[in-house]
Amino acid sequence: MHFAFTEEQAMIAETARAFFAENATSERTRKAMAGQGIDRALWQAFCQELGLSGIAIPEELGGAGLGMVEFAIVAEAAGAQVAAIPLLGHAMAARAIAAGGTAAQQAEWLPAMLGGEVIAACSGSNSVAATGDTLTGSFQFVPHGALAQVFVLRAGAGLWIVRADAPGVSITGHTTMDQTRPLATVTLDAAQGEALADSAAALQAAHEAGWICAAAEALGGAQACLDRTVDYAKERVQFGRPIGSFQAYKHRLADMMIEIEQARSAVYWAACAVDEQSDEAGIALHAAKSFAADTMFMCAGNMIQLHGGIGFTWEHDAHLYFKRARALQTMLGSGNAHREQVATMILGEAA
Repeated sequence: MHFAFTEEQAMIAETARAFFAENATSERTRKAMAGQGIDRALWQAFCQELGLSGIAIPEELGGAGLGMVEFAIVAEAAGAQVAAIPLLGHAMAARAIAAGGTAAQQAEWLPAMLGGEVIAACSGSNSVAATGDTLTGSFQFVPHGALAQVFVLRAGAGLWIVRADAPGVSITGHTTMDQTRPLATVTLDAAQGEALADSAAALQAAHEAGWICAAAEALGGAQACLDRTVDYAKERVQFGRPIGSFQAYKHRLADMMIEIEQARSAVYWAACAVDEQSDEAGIALHAAKSFAADTMFMCAGNMIQLHGGIGFTWEHDAHLYFKRARALQTMLGSGNAHREQVATMILGEAA
C-alpha cells in the first residue's frame, strides 16, 4: 500500500510545523517549565488563532470534522518542539465527550474546551468505586491534572465528568521528569460526577486519541533529534573535518533514520486504521505507541552522545527531548504492556 498526504493534509502539516517552530521556542518552553509547566499563550493561540484544537471533532460539535491522521500531523509538529501545552489530556477528554457524551454534556464542555477557555485532563487507566453518582478513589499520574478545570475519569465500567472544584476533589501536583507535562494525583472522596451516556464508545475514543497523540509526539520528537544532530554534525569540526564525515558517526545517524521511518509507518498506519474503522486498529494502536516511544528514547539518547560534551549539559535542548521521551515510554502503558497486547491479539492463548 502506498500512503501519501493529500494536498489538504500537507497544508495542515506545513501550517502546524511553522506555528510551533515560531512559537514553541526553547526560551518559551523553559519559561513554562519554571512556572506551571504550560505555555498558556501558546495554548490560547493554538486553540483560537490556529483553530486546530478540534481538528478530530465532528463539525456539528464545533470541530473541524477531520480525522486522526490530521490530528497525528498536528501532534507530530507539537512533539517536534516539545511544546508545553496540554494537548494529550485535551484530545482524550474532547474525543471521549464527543463520542460518548449526551447532547447537554457536549454543549456544556466542548465549546469551552476547543476555545482554550477550559483545560481538561483525562485518565482512562484507573478504575475506582462509583456509588450512584458519587466517586471515591485516586487517579495517579494525570497529565496537567493540577491545571485542569474538568476531568474525564474512569470509574467502575464507565467514564465520568468531574469538575475540579467539586466538593470532595483534591489535587496534588508533582515535580516530574518531563516538566513540560507535569503530572498530578487526583483524589475523589464521595465527589459528584456525571456519567457519559455511552461509556464504551467514550473510553475507546479516549484511548485512541491518547495513544495516537503520544505516538505522534514521539515521532516528531525523534525526527527533531535527528535533524538537530545532523545540523550539528555539519558544523562541528574535529581533526580538520566535520564530525559528520566520520563513518562511526554516520552509522549512528543512519540507525536513527531507519527507526524513525519505521515509527512513521506505524503511527500513520494506526491513525488510518482508526479513521477507516479497520479491524487492525487495535494492533496498530498498540504497535504505534510502543515503537514510536522507544524510537524517540533511542534518538534522544543518541542526540546527547553525538553532541559530545555540550550535549551532556542540562542547558542543552537535548535534555528536553530525552525527558519527554522517557516520560512517553511509561505514559498510557509501557512498551512491554502494549507489545503483550499485540501478541495476545495475534496469538491468542498461545501468547
